[in-house]
Order: sequence, then C-alpha cells, then structure tokens
Amino acid sequence: MSTICHHTISLDGYIAGPDDAMDWAFAHGRPTALADETMKRLGATLAGRRWYELAKERWNGVAGIYGGAYAGPVFVLTHSAPNEGADPRIRFISDGIERAVATAQSAAGEKDVGIFGASLSRQCVNARLLDEIVLHVAPVLLGGGVRLFGDGSDEHVELERLSIGAAEGLTDLRYRVVKQRQE
Repeated sequence: MSTICHHTISLDGYIAGPDDAMDWAFAHGRPTALADETMKRLGATLAGRRWYELAKERWNGVAGIYGGAYAGPVFVLTHSAPNEGADPRIRFISDGIERAVATAQSAAGEKDVGIFGASLSRQCVNARLLDEIVLHVAPVLLGGGVRLFGDGSDEHVELERLSIGAAEGLTDLRYRVVKQRQE
C-alpha cells in the first residue's frame, strides 16, 4: 500500500492557477491511461479543507473526483469540521498528518491512498509519508496560483523515475520517493 500525490500540474509548477482556476488542467486532452490506472489503485483519498471547500463549490464535491469514477471514502484533514451535513463518504479528521494518513490507509485496505492538495502533499513529504508522485504536466505556464512544491519549506528529497509517457497534450511522470535513512 502506497501514499500517492496525484495532480495535473503546469510546467511552472502550479496545480491551480490564480483564484484557484482549474480550467487550464482540462484543456489539454482526456485523462491519460496513467490517470485511470492511478485512480483504480486508490482505496481512499486524503484531502485538505481548502480542497473540500473548493470541490463543494466548484466541482460537484466528492462526485467530481475523477469525473465521478471514484467511489471510495474521502478523509479531510482540518482544524474544524463544518457544521452543515456533508457527503456521507467524507470524514473529517483533525488529529494531524500522521494519524490522518494512518486512518486513510486503514480505510483503503490493500489499496493505495491518494493525497490531494499542495499543502497535504508537502506535509506528507516533510513527514516522510509520501511514497509516489504522479503528475500530468500540462503545456502551460500559469505564472501564479497554488504551487505544488518549492515554497521553501520542503526538505531535499530524491526521486526515482518509474515511468514517463504522453497522451494528447499532457506528459505523464511517475516517481517513487526515495526513502531517506533515519539518523
């Protein structure tokens, strides 16, 4: 079982444009075979509160994940759960990144856990909880927005390329996070 950061990303490193715009991510062709394969590997998803709010407002909530093809549970790491009723597939967690990943892994069973969102992806890297990074690189420079990595808070992490591919306008990259020795 792996934890997988899975995003479409601009060539300059953004997973969302200014004002959280995502239209650019869908303007370069259909989802790739790697996107479908990654989605099928997931038994649970862990996302942040920002993702939850944006998904609810703009992308049909949980029903919008992978165009409606994803059926697993979603765990949202947040400091405070919303008061209103949420989709029954969503569970809010406030125990910190380590407990959140462990809870999602337990729910995923033998399958993998998808990590959605820049902040959670960085937290998983910094806590050494991330196993893979799957990216679909779009041929666009956004110039601003939500950067996936590189905000200065991440430690040096070595990656091993597992695959590279292309479909329509996207370039697929799949990496394994090289585990560092504990000192």
